[in-house]
Amino acid sequence: MFGLGTSELMIILVLVLIIFGAGKLPQVGASLGKGLRSFKEGVKGVEESSAVPDRDVTADKLSS
Repeated sequence: MFGLGTSELMIILVLVLIIFGAGKLPQVGASLGKGLRSFKEGVKGVEESSAVPDRDVTADKLSS
């Protein structure tokens, strides 16, 4: 997982706990989850819209 070992993850968790406190930790987690979900939906929307083939403009001009 990104080259992070157990000791690095423990240090990060302790720092987050010190910075935000135990009371705010659930709110921070929920906000982070919502942000990630929104980002994934945005990326998925861009991928779907780019998968639609463009119309051939030259064929439209020839048929007119």
